[in-house]
Amino acid sequence: MKVRNSLKSLRARHRDNQLVRRKGRVYVINKTQKRFKARQG
Repeated sequence: MKVRNSLKSLRARHRDNQLVRRKGRVYVINKTQKRFKARQG
């Protein structure tokens, strides 16, 4: 999992990417391509 400042650019890399907020953190998750996974903060 990558920790990044900006998740907007990572979200655009695959069409199945989703931005999710959990416990005050922002995550990018992808059910089909598991390698697109990132956290902010």
